Amino acid sequence: MGRKRVLAVIHTVTYGKRLLDVLSLLEADFRLQVFFTAPPHAFGDDVPAFLARFGAVVLPWDQATRMRFDLALAAGPRGVEYVDAPLITLPHGANYLKRVREGANSGVAGLRRQDLLPGGRLPAAVGVPHHAELRELAHSCPEAVPLAHVLGDPVHDRIIASMPLRAVYRRALGLAEGQKLVVTVSTWGADSCFGRFDALLPRLIGELPAANYRTALLVHPNVWSGHGAYQVRSWLARCAHLGIGVVPPEADWRSILIAADWIIGDHGSVTLYGTLTGSPILLAASPEQEINPSSPAATLAAHAPRLSPTHPLVDQLDYVSREYRDEEYASIRSRITSEPGRFNRNMRRLMYGLMGMGQPAHEPVTVPLPEPVPPAAWAPALGEALA
Repeated sequence: MGRKRVLAVIHTVTYGKRLLDVLSLLEADFRLQVFFTAPPHAFGDDVPAFLARFGAVVLPWDQATRMRFDLALAAGPRGVEYVDAPLITLPHGANYLKRVREGANSGVAGLRRQDLLPGGRLPAAVGVPHHAELRELAHSCPEAVPLAHVLGDPVHDRIIASMPLRAVYRRALGLAEGQKLVVTVSTWGADSCFGRFDALLPRLIGELPAANYRTALLVHPNVWSGHGAYQVRSWLARCAHLGIGVVPPEADWRSILIAADWIIGDHGSVTLYGTLTGSPILLAASPEQEINPSSPAATLAAHAPRLSPTHPLVDQLDYVSREYRDEEYASIRSRITSEPGRFNRNMRRLMYGLMGMGQPAHEPVTVPLPEPVPPAAWAPALGEALA
């Protein structure tokens, strides 16, 4: 039986997680065979282990670039010009939040000309989450506009579909009656929340009574890859010993975000997705120079309260709870996607159209997230990791 061949190009763990949501739309179709490959990338060291965990058929990059595929998917631009297939490019996070200042290469990450035309080659389709991105495309790379498809955002849709399970997720995390969960999230880079952990961690440890508060740390996989798991665990060893949960980079963070009572974050995607949960947000970092000024991250930075270095942390959490008005975040949430609840429908239609195949005769349902892995199975303390 001849099967169509689909290639998933996994540069980093973050990109891989995004593409797994997309690949779920191809499940149970015996007409397809999915392959994976991992191009060289500065933050790609953890990708082989990530792919091995779910038994993927992984092709060496050199082999993948010598083969022909019927469809390829990528959430990053590096090397994809060497892939012989109709290529769909997708963002790897929420919207396009970060501004890059690199001389001639400056612009919005993911929407720059070199991001959209790697090696000078146009893909078959450019997937974007919101109609507003078409204006930026027209400015930065007009050739890509006819190829653009407003698909929506898979993470947005999974979080919304999973919100009714919040109490289930909290039980899975072992939260006792009346306990509050503070989730601290960080993107990567010197100006991220992680870059301020030396000042923030003592406050999480010393100012939140353990009987009433639980804390979880969600650190971007690029931090783990860039510094190495040993170093990150070493930096966070004291937290783990004192009961602060250090979520491993391969874990699904979305159900943990839904379970939160407060989110302490920065200008990254996870903080922005936190606006969907209804939990009050406190910004520990929000560097204006790194934020795309037309993105929802810029609106969030202008609206959400900023963590103060001088006031007690518990008082600040109480303050943001009292002042939080869900309707004031509606405009921020609405900029994540202009196709809410329709990513699966739009993406599946695009993929099967490019392969010249009829879609399966059933609705592509958005499945709620599974329960989070219990904290006892999260990243081990340093000594345990070396045992």
